[in-house]
Amino acid sequence: MPRVTVVVRDSAGHTATATADYIVGLQPVLGGYYLAGNADPTTDMVGGNFRSLTQYRSFADGYIFPGYNRPWLITLGDAGVMINMILEFKHYGAPTDGPQTFTVDGTTYTVPAPAMTIQQRPGTTWPKAYGYGQVLSGQCDGLFARALSQYRTLGFGVNIQLASEFDTDHEFGTTEAGVPFTWAQSDARAVQAVNYILTWFKARTLPGGTTFSVGIAGFDRACFQRIHPESLMARLDFLQWNVYATNAGDTALSRFRRTKDWAVADLGPVGLSRPVLIAEWGVRVAEFPNQAAWIATVPPAVATLNAERGPLIARTNYFNSGWGTLVPKPAGLAALRTAYATPPYV
Repeated sequence: MPRVTVVVRDSAGHTATATADYIVGLQPVLGGYYLAGNADPTTDMVGGNFRSLTQYRSFADGYIFPGYNRPWLITLGDAGVMINMILEFKHYGAPTDGPQTFTVDGTTYTVPAPAMTIQQRPGTTWPKAYGYGQVLSGQCDGLFARALSQYRTLGFGVNIQLASEFDTDHEFGTTEAGVPFTWAQSDARAVQAVNYILTWFKARTLPGGTTFSVGIAGFDRACFQRIHPESLMARLDFLQWNVYATNAGDTALSRFRRTKDWAVADLGPVGLSRPVLIAEWGVRVAEFPNQAAWIATVPPAVATLNAERGPLIARTNYFNSGWGTLVPKPAGLAALRTAYATPPYV
């Protein structure tokens, strides 16, 4: 590791010497967290180097920023915790899925009911979502206006991630207003919709520090390519993918590496210049009863990847829910605190 030595001398000839190791151009990775149900994570974060947080909201929600009964989000943001706010096309968190009429800053908007279904896995109930055609026709502008009005009151900037996982949403195709679209067609329509939303937001005054990304699980290479054209990457600030260990053979290095390898091979220079925000990572207890041991292997894996060519991983937010649920929780949190106190997190 490179080392710099500094020697100072006063007028009487006395000297003092100090040395410091350094890595050129690398900032500490921000270790982050998510607690199931968008719950208050403050207690879990006590005593740890938690500097990043993931939250989920639907554009359908009437109260997106900071969220209903979530004043703690402002407290954490004011304290310097970097917020990754995932804004979903998927409809949830609102009492009905019908049309909405509301007033924002003196302007009244009427937004139609969501017209698209996503996550069309056979044998399941398909969630409703605002359609990409609805976005492109301006029918969802009121949703964006409501979100922006609330966002301006936060007092700090966040990363706005559009959708949690476009690949999961599109894997079995989508249907809008009765018209079916394939996975590839859905990806292309999503990129158009994302471009529309970016244009809408960037044409208006945003809080300082606002950044943007798009969400992807990162399990299909062709989808990854379609969702990340250079023209879109030029308008985004982060790459994003999610990382889970759900197979007994999964290592931290292999799981974090998979999508990065695609990025290095497939993206252009703009995409490669963007840092990576891991909005979700986790280890499933069914395959790894000792979750703490797996978590301990994450810092060296991230350090190895950041020493290689390609985009640098900048934030990793543990997903304490679903596949990543910590069991037992105290041991898992202790492992996260230890991991986030280890280079490259410090």
